[in-house]
Amino acid sequence: MKKSILIAAIIYLSLNISGAQPGINPQIPLIGDEAPSFTAMSTNGQISFPEDFGENWKILFAHPRNFTPVCSSEILELAHHSDAFKRLNANVIVLSTDELEYHYAWKAALEEVKHNETGKYAKIKFPMVEDPNYIISNKYGMLESAVSPGQNIRGVFFIDPENTIRAFQFYPNEVGRSIDEIIRTLVALQTNHEDNTALLPANWTPGDDVMVPYPESYEMDLNNLEPDYYKLSWFMIFRAND
Repeated sequence: MKKSILIAAIIYLSLNISGAQPGINPQIPLIGDEAPSFTAMSTNGQISFPEDFGENWKILFAHPRNFTPVCSSEILELAHHSDAFKRLNANVIVLSTDELEYHYAWKAALEEVKHNETGKYAKIKFPMVEDPNYIISNKYGMLESAVSPGQNIRGVFFIDPENTIRAFQFYPNEVGRSIDEIIRTLVALQTNHEDNTALLPANWTPGDDVMVPYPESYEMDLNNLEPDYYKLSWFMIFRAND
């Protein structure tokens, strides 16, 4: 099994994969836009996104190529944090422009790698979606031929239960993403989604106090705030975490 995976990986990495991309869509779907939908094959079978994931939060996690070092470290970390995403009612969907057969080979190879901290093996349960024709990557504005021909950009899209894009992050190929930061961002978005008066200040972590919108006039009595509120300034008002 290990030998066949190794052979598949060597053959894969030796191929000169530089197929022509379609006309590049320069428009990234913005915060507040409806998440572009797609149907594609994955390691979990055919999926229709975002419909198949119901009212859960969705995280579309794109990477340039399989069997690459930084991407491999990220996918393993996602797998080791799968319970955290499950508790937060969030589905992770991994995407690259590689074909499905390479997803299966890479998935099998990754599941034989021990975590460098826990020493445990990961079980990859989230779907790894193929996009060899760049259709999905183009819909999400993740193609940049001048930087990485034949690849997509390392992007993360956070999509709420109403299938609205709430945040997105792009990273260069050289820099791995922090899964802890992705979880922190997800919790922050969920906190605001449940209460749109909750604003999340710099360095906010789950459980910290939240900010509230500053008053539109000085009519608000800032010297006699409700017990759960306190201020650093008239434009920086906090609500204590219950």
